[in-house]
Amino acid sequence: MTTAPAPTRVWTPSRVLVTRSAAALPYGRSVLERVQAAGVADVRVLPGDRLPNLRGDGDRAAFMAAKDTLAVVVGAPSKRKLQPIPPSADWRFDLAEGCPAHCQYCYLAGSLTGPPITRVFADLPDVLASLDGYVGHGSITSGTLERGHEGTTFEASCYTDPLAIEHLTGGLATAIEHFGTHEWPGPVQLRATTKFDDVGPLLDLPHRGRTRLRFSVNAATVGRRFEGATSPIAARVAALGRVAEAGYPVGLTIAPIMPVEDWHTEYGELLDSVAAVLPPGADLTVECITHRFTPNSKATLTEWYPRTKLEMDEDLRVQKRGKFGAVKHVYPKDVMAELRGWFTDAVEHRLPGARFLYWT
Repeated sequence: MTTAPAPTRVWTPSRVLVTRSAAALPYGRSVLERVQAAGVADVRVLPGDRLPNLRGDGDRAAFMAAKDTLAVVVGAPSKRKLQPIPPSADWRFDLAEGCPAHCQYCYLAGSLTGPPITRVFADLPDVLASLDGYVGHGSITSGTLERGHEGTTFEASCYTDPLAIEHLTGGLATAIEHFGTHEWPGPVQLRATTKFDDVGPLLDLPHRGRTRLRFSVNAATVGRRFEGATSPIAARVAALGRVAEAGYPVGLTIAPIMPVEDWHTEYGELLDSVAAVLPPGADLTVECITHRFTPNSKATLTEWYPRTKLEMDEDLRVQKRGKFGAVKHVYPKDVMAELRGWFTDAVEHRLPGARFLYWT
């Protein structure tokens, strides 16, 4: 039995803004009640659906004020049309956008625009009710030889960390229960990943094995230097063991992989710690994502974290262009080859029951 450590202190935003339309929906009202019960001092129900200007003057204080703000809104109609999210899942839907953590490599810096507030979507039950039409129509897992047994997969953590805000929203539990109890037209799987460990409220949900909870983990040095306001990596690993014991399929998202000093040892110790908490027969997947950055994300991150020691030197990287010409700076081929070779062998030998989903 995995010992349950004391959960990491959860986030309490300094300010919560609820739009008029969000406050009119049952789920929006439940989030409003949760944030009030959590003791948030500044909770405002707005007279309309437009959020106030949160950009400030672009200084550090304005960034921190936005980062410490939770907004409850109704998603735009365009969000009801789901998009594929390779290589993770057939489709993505959003419980929220934004994250209260302070990871100095945060990929949201290059993905989301505007001030870094966390927006929770009050129309979540309607979004969940609309998912049936997507079942059987994906191309990432559905119908593929390698991952077809997963069914139609839905990623819920593309633009947020759902466990970071779960105590304020209950959104992840709502989604897990829907996936576990709804009569679907075909096999499905909900996917969510987190850097937090407060999994207690999820353990007894009727998930029926239809949710894969993945834990984003890293070498000790990376976690210590660059993953502010998250749960310690050891606590995340312990949480993975607890949800696996509760019958959930689980996953490791090792990201972003960095060749820090003595990385072989640190990542080896990480994999060994995971092996130590897994119950017999656990369903474990592994996803490996190396560190990369774009010109826009580098500019944003250095503005957000001006003292960062994160390596973002274009001279040490090579350019990789997406299908629409977007530039990413990734590790050179020899570094990537060494990393990939090591992780492929290490996962096979240290976690022999795991399925290695992808490397990127």
